[in-house]
Amino acid sequence: MVRDTDRFFRRLGPRVRVALCQLPVTLILAALAVAAPAVWPTLIANAVFIASIVMMGLLFVSCFLIPWERLPANAYLVIPILDLVVIGLARNGAVPAVAGLGVLAIFPVIWLSASGSFARTTIFISFFGPLLISLPSLIQKFPNISPSEIAGAILLPLMMLAVSLAIRFASANVRVQRQRLEKKDAELRELLVESRNRERLLKTVLDTIDVGIVAIDADGQKVLVNDQQKAFRQAAAPAGAVEVPLEAQQVMFGQDRVTPLAVDKRPIRRAAAGETFANYLVWLGEGTAQRAVSTAARIIKNDDGGFSGAVIVYSDVTGLVEALSAKEELISNVSHEFRSPLMSVLGNVDLVLGDADGLSPAAVQKLEVVQRNAERLLSLVSELLVSASTVLAVHPRRTDLAGLVETSIGSAQAQADASNVSLSADVPVPLWAYADPLRISQALDNLVSNAIKYSPDGGAVTVSARSSDSWVQLKVQDTGMGISEEESSRIFTRFFRTQAARKAAIPGVGLGLSITKTIVERHGGDISCVSKPGAGTTFTMTLPAEDAPVL
Repeated sequence: MVRDTDRFFRRLGPRVRVALCQLPVTLILAALAVAAPAVWPTLIANAVFIASIVMMGLLFVSCFLIPWERLPANAYLVIPILDLVVIGLARNGAVPAVAGLGVLAIFPVIWLSASGSFARTTIFISFFGPLLISLPSLIQKFPNISPSEIAGAILLPLMMLAVSLAIRFASANVRVQRQRLEKKDAELRELLVESRNRERLLKTVLDTIDVGIVAIDADGQKVLVNDQQKAFRQAAAPAGAVEVPLEAQQVMFGQDRVTPLAVDKRPIRRAAAGETFANYLVWLGEGTAQRAVSTAARIIKNDDGGFSGAVIVYSDVTGLVEALSAKEELISNVSHEFRSPLMSVLGNVDLVLGDADGLSPAAVQKLEVVQRNAERLLSLVSELLVSASTVLAVHPRRTDLAGLVETSIGSAQAQADASNVSLSADVPVPLWAYADPLRISQALDNLVSNAIKYSPDGGAVTVSARSSDSWVQLKVQDTGMGISEEESSRIFTRFFRTQAARKAAIPGVGLGLSITKTIVERHGGDISCVSKPGAGTTFTMTLPAEDAPVL
């Protein structure tokens, strides 16, 4: 309300503003002059009173006529000073018919004090102006002046002085408060400008990257969607859709590209339910325009640790998935082309050996050599193909290793049961690392399979993990036959097999650990082996916990 009044007053011209300040005392004296003939007839005959009324009228008219805008800023303060003169004349001209007109001095005193200019001068005038108004009546009674009359003459100046000081102090306090508010307002404006600049920068960054980003609040409502995500939503729109659909209405499939994804399994719905996940692959759209999208979600917690929202990230991995499919198809075709002639050789050798009655013992022995070497060559071809595919570039991303460990142990359970080996895991959930889930799964399978294979008399295989801010370590420990220190230094060499493994006739060509080492090193990590004959073996994979350069 005060601000509205200030704005209205500032919009007025300087002449109107001065006239409005002069208006209260003018109206009072005008009303007194109108009422005088009927109420105080003696006032009409008093020349001093009439002069004061005329002077007040002239002052009020001068407020409009004088060009205050062309004069110095505080020139208008001459009006309240002249008001004190006029009020003095009116008061002394009206006594004794009308008493107390001296109180009208409060109006020019307020005007002078509220101006904020000439502090000492206005305080001086606020006291001595009203004092001069009271002096004529005292001088007329001199020397017969009573103490009450003296007190009354001094009381009015003191009251005006108190009013002036109160207005000064209040105005000073208001100015201080206004300065503080203006300072805070300036700071808030700066913060608002900075916030808007940051918001524009963030929006530009989010709209520049080729990753879709969605932020939701505690109620699952979207609060941020970047341009890439809008493109993904458009790609998932049903045929003929005019508006961009909500997630529940989007065309979305599971990893097989055929099965529609249930609503509660869709990324945003999972995130709204408080789930955290990574590398969750879904397919958007249909036909040739179908896109493979890897999704991840992180929840946002409030101060109390409760759910207050989530951020979901969509990354287009269509090219990667198609490249992996093409690679797997190529490997499968090459494997078939190699295996077919080898299987033909092995089949014919088996047929000949099955009907070896007409063959000499030397021929049978040579055929058995052919059979063993053909089988060894078939196994070697399989391992070489896997090894060759591992050399290809890995595609690391933020991956939960706990899920990979669980899958690896589940896959090896049948092999462990057949070998009377117990499997267990001691891995925190989740366990985040910067890794290619496909390749790390392959490495884990190799280590777990070897641990079972080299524990021929039963035992235990344990997968454990520990992490730091920079690294994650996975350990695969068995209680099997173990290897010597000299052999452990060569264990990652291609085609190397320990003497104990060869004596125990454990199948293998010595490529699994070499492949595993290549996978780990391509992630920028490291793998080591600690073992003692008869005391088991421990393999330790160290992988980066955060985004790190891939070697």
